[in-house]
Amino acid sequence: MKYHLVAGEASGDIHGSKLIEALKAADSKAEFRCWGGDAMAKASGNLVSHYKDRAYMGLWEVLTHLRKISAYLKQAQEDILSHRPDVLILIDNPGFNLRLAAFAKKHGIPVHYYIAPKVWAWNESRVKQIKKNVDRLYCILPFEEAYFAKHGIEAVYVGNPSKEQVDQYHSSATWAAELGITKPIIAVLPGSRISEIQRILPTFLGIPKQFPDYEFVVAAAPDFDVAWYQQFDGIGAVKIVKGQTHEVLSHAQAALVASGTATLETALFGVPQVVCYRVAGLTYRIGKLVVKLRWFGLVNLILNRGLLTELLQSEFTEERTRWELESVLAGPQRDMILNGYVELREMLGTTSASEEVAQRIYSALRGV
Repeated sequence: MKYHLVAGEASGDIHGSKLIEALKAADSKAEFRCWGGDAMAKASGNLVSHYKDRAYMGLWEVLTHLRKISAYLKQAQEDILSHRPDVLILIDNPGFNLRLAAFAKKHGIPVHYYIAPKVWAWNESRVKQIKKNVDRLYCILPFEEAYFAKHGIEAVYVGNPSKEQVDQYHSSATWAAELGITKPIIAVLPGSRISEIQRILPTFLGIPKQFPDYEFVVAAAPDFDVAWYQQFDGIGAVKIVKGQTHEVLSHAQAALVASGTATLETALFGVPQVVCYRVAGLTYRIGKLVVKLRWFGLVNLILNRGLLTELLQSEFTEERTRWELESVLAGPQRDMILNGYVELREMLGTTSASEEVAQRIYSALRGV
């Protein structure tokens, strides 16, 4: 079978690479063509376009790059037609991927969507596009099945890929010593896109001087050289490592995390955290009008309660971040978070997401 996969960010790239490996195990004759990142390139051996060239986050960033996005969309459509796959597999990234879904459907190419768009949060009008153009929808959050069912869409919860990856990870007992780290570690995860790192990391870098008994370790985004981070004031107070996010989390006592998939990964490693985020002012003001969520972070959304403190926009200051970090390092707040993580794991279940999706896609293509 010929598989065409499209992902638009770092987490989607990782999840896509795991899916490719699972599809290889299910289909010995599988052929792949991908729009993704380094992980999907390695797994498939056939990467057409890297997501870092088209990863724009927030309304303002998208509006100022519309011409580039349109050009990439046209290129992706032409690539799909030239490849003519047996199935188009879309991974998250709905702004780009739902347009590809409509195009593929028009040309008779089956569309399977892995990591359902978060239309329950905002832009619910996309439900109609999903219902019309997506043949199979796979969810990674437990509550999404019921949500889509209410809209007449048959979606299936396949497990969570972040949990799958964390459970499979084996840390090194000597990792910290090899890096010369002798103090307890606080993980710093400032995001994976240029815009979010530039808005979030400077505030994070004001914190280490207030915690001299800890080593702050920045988990660098996979597509940025460590040298790129040297532009930020205060970067000398932290240690920077690349491609070792899970190793950093497996050794951390606490974490400062930019809201996103990393918050869930941090929770699955059992690390108490402070969730922070800052976007362009225009994006935030418009977002407040259209986003229907009480919480922003994945952990709170899944649990449907405010287990983790979320510092957004004006609340995200050095003083408030310091205070919240102190509260998760010791005491009742830390204990409450760790107990909540146990409940979170139970809710996510034990299914291997990539294997489940691969089997479902392969079975569908064979008409089983």
